[in-house]
Amino acid sequence: METLFGDIATLLGLAAVFGYLNHRFLRLPRTIGLVLIAMAASLSALAIDAMVPGWGVGPGLRAALIEIDFTAALMHGMLGFLLFAGALHVDLAQLAKRGLPIAAMATGGLLLSTVLIGLGIWLATDLVGLDLPLIYCLLFGALISPTDPVAVLGILKTAKVPASLEAKIAGESLFNDGVGVVVFVILLAMATSEGHGGSIDASGIAVLFLREAVGGAVLGLLAGAIAFWALRSIDEYNLEVIITLALVTVTYQVALLLHTSGPIAVVVAGLLIGNHGTRLAMSETTREHLTNFWTLIDEILNAVLFLLIGLEVIVISTAPGLMWVALIAIPLVLGARFVAVAIPIGLLGLWRDFTKGAIPVLTWGGLRGGISVALALSLPDGPEKDAIVTVCYAVVVFSILVQGLTIGRLVAWVVPDQDTGTTHE
Repeated sequence: METLFGDIATLLGLAAVFGYLNHRFLRLPRTIGLVLIAMAASLSALAIDAMVPGWGVGPGLRAALIEIDFTAALMHGMLGFLLFAGALHVDLAQLAKRGLPIAAMATGGLLLSTVLIGLGIWLATDLVGLDLPLIYCLLFGALISPTDPVAVLGILKTAKVPASLEAKIAGESLFNDGVGVVVFVILLAMATSEGHGGSIDASGIAVLFLREAVGGAVLGLLAGAIAFWALRSIDEYNLEVIITLALVTVTYQVALLLHTSGPIAVVVAGLLIGNHGTRLAMSETTREHLTNFWTLIDEILNAVLFLLIGLEVIVISTAPGLMWVALIAIPLVLGARFVAVAIPIGLLGLWRDFTKGAIPVLTWGGLRGGISVALALSLPDGPEKDAIVTVCYAVVVFSILVQGLTIGRLVAWVVPDQDTGTTHE
């Protein structure tokens, strides 16, 4: 307990200090500023350790980060709250109106991206003399293909993205995250079963997918319906906020126990409460308190998450071969993202109109974040994990710092009229 409280105190303290420095001096979007300052602090610790090895600054920080366990903190802790908070603010009507392109990008587009990135990384590692099995390259494709809803929704708050494109970006990021985790779980099962002399067949893959994706959606609907009934039967905003907290924690924990997708479950529950719940089951007072509460939770956890992403630079490998692969991976991931967006939008564009600049904005606005890093760190220990973590981190940092800082300029350039999305998809 003392260690847990100490970890929380350290992270909140650093988030407050780094956030203050960013607000006073850098004035970057909060998430980007936290990543940048945390990275600078980690690299400074490594530099001090190189100059004065006896101080043990680098090893001490590395040990502290390993003790925190980024994967457990995000995937089994913060993620449920962050996804629920994001889903609360998504307009279900807008989402349903653009459901076909969102579904196409979150499923077919994601699978296509996974394959393209996997094959590209396999060729790149072979080119530099690294022996990375194809199944692990596909695992990297699966964990890096989903756009991160936490990073995406955070950046959308500061970039003036047209409503039609914002609905697509937000909706896709909420759902392709869950689909990406399912694909990752399936590929990991294949990789580990091969490593132990077993195999997983097509029926096994189908069962895994149905249990994870469909099971998660059904669980989210059921849990959201129960919470909706409870919220509708009372009018006490303090208790109603507690009910939504219980909805997130209990739903995610049940999903873990049933081996279904927790991310998909809480997103579905959040969409139900954020639309029908706030409109039909809450008073104006409750709605205001609930919105303020979840906005604050979202801001605090976002700050801690992006702080951790910046600090994680200290645990990655800097082998020369991996650095070359990382440099290749950045344009490769962007290229695969472009293909995964352009094909569905291009095909659907044959019979419906899309906002001008949709493809470049959706490509560049598909940010990667903490979920990709957490999935990479969850891999079994070995040389494959070290390689994937390093390449993943390079792509995520580029995505947050470069794409995140320039998406607003891109929107202004390719969508000069700032289309409101009222007449376009």
